[in-house]
Amino acid sequence: KGKRVAVIGGGNSGVEAAIDLAGIVSHVTVFEFDSKLRADQVLQAKLNSLPNVKVVLNAQTTEVLGDGQKVNGLVYTDRVGGDSHRVELEGIFVQIGLLPNTEWLRGTVELSGRGEIIIDDRGQTNVPGVFAAGDCTTVPYKQIIIAMGAGSTAALSAFDHLIRTPVLQPAATETETA
Repeated sequence: KGKRVAVIGGGNSGVEAAIDLAGIVSHVTVFEFDSKLRADQVLQAKLNSLPNVKVVLNAQTTEVLGDGQKVNGLVYTDRVGGDSHRVELEGIFVQIGLLPNTEWLRGTVELSGRGEIIIDDRGQTNVPGVFAAGDCTTVPYKQIIIAMGAGSTAALSAFDHLIRTPVLQPAATETETA
């Protein structure tokens, strides 16, 4: 609270984090590698309306600085001019977004264009009896507490599926019928 922080990443996650942080910290600097923010326009408009937020584009973060106990700054290179800059701050939030490690599921369960496992509100995939949870799914918020709740939902749904699925009896053998 009341400190200077950085958010690395200018997509929806980064801009949403910067908006949230702006209400708590003294100053937020958003560092974006690209020449423009990729967040939705409505989020960019909100970000640009905040007086304690600065956006730095074409910024390649190259070093996190600290005293061995805590962060006290970062260094970035301006990708256009090549100059190196040091920024004093007390916190860094990395919000660059990651692709889920679901390639091994391709062709098995339905995946989104980003490779996320598509699930319904019970954690069910398009394959009956197969459930999924966490950041590798299409849940809208990639947060630990959300993944934990989704895991509980998927586990309860899987249990419900198992108790409602009839058990197939093995076919009788010749000796059993005699």
